[in-house]
Amino acid sequence: MNDRIALQPVQADDADELVAIRIAAMRESLERLGRFDPQRARERFLSGFVPAHTRHIVHDGVRVGFVVVKPAPEGLLLDHLYLLPAHQGQGIGAFVLRQVFRNADAAGQDLRVGALKQSDANRFYQRHGFRLVEEGEWDNYYLRKAGQAD
Repeated sequence: MNDRIALQPVQADDADELVAIRIAAMRESLERLGRFDPQRARERFLSGFVPAHTRHIVHDGVRVGFVVVKPAPEGLLLDHLYLLPAHQGQGIGAFVLRQVFRNADAAGQDLRVGALKQSDANRFYQRHGFRLVEEGEWDNYYLRKAGQAD
C-alpha cells in the first residue's frame, strides 16, 4: 500500500480544501457532543494554518486527507490528521502515522496529539502507542516518546 500513498506539500490557497476535509472528518464526533459548528471549525483551523507544516495525504492520486506536524515547546505536535470518511479504516492513517513517527524519532522529538473525547481517534492513537497524559473538558491529550516502539 505504501507505494499508493504519498505526502505532498500544501500551498496557502489549499486552505479551503483542507477546511472541508477537516469538517467532513470531524462532523460525526462533533455532532455526538452537540458541538458541530462549521464556521468555528474553519476559524480554528485557519488561525493556526502554516502550509510549511502541512502535507496532503494522497492515495492512488486522489487527495484524501491531510496531516499537520508543528514544532512545540516540548517536541512536536501532531496538530491534525484527517482523512475523508470514505477513506478511513483502510490503513492510510496508520501509514501516515508511521511516517510521522519516523520523522519525530529521527529528530529525537517526543510527539503530542489531542483528540476530541468521544472521537474514534482516541482508540486509533492509543492503538499506535500514544499514552494518555491529560484530560481536558473536550479533549484527551496523548504523548509518544521519541524512539518508542509503535
